Amino acid sequence: MKTIKQSYKIKSPIEKVWQALVNPKLIEEWSGSPAKMDGEVGTNFELWGGDVHGTNIEATENKKLVQDWFGGDWPEASRVTFTLTKENDGTGLDLLNENIPDEEAESIADGWNRYYLGEIKKYLERPT
Repeated sequence: MKTIKQSYKIKSPIEKVWQALVNPKLIEEWSGSPAKMDGEVGTNFELWGGDVHGTNIEATENKKLVQDWFGGDWPEASRVTFTLTKENDGTGLDLLNENIPDEEAESIADGWNRYYLGEIKKYLERPT
């Protein structure tokens, strides 16, 4: 099993970054797909029409979100931790994705940037 660590600097207030992680309407806007999500512990979520699903394990508003993720036919959950830090010009977002099946680690690492956190960054930094 593999681990992925990525860091992002997002030029947007920490509250907006948090909402982009937990508000299903915002998730649908940046992902273009149906989402079931909130920022509460114990919530069962679905992203991309259920292709990715899991449970919120820990949720500290504007600070940390820990989730167990399932995708495809994974026999066990992959643990995802988003840690947010307030910075002068926006928000630091650190991703820790643990327990990833070896054969999927490269495509999942690319997917975080291409389809998830990279999309959140583009969505929040777009001109208004």
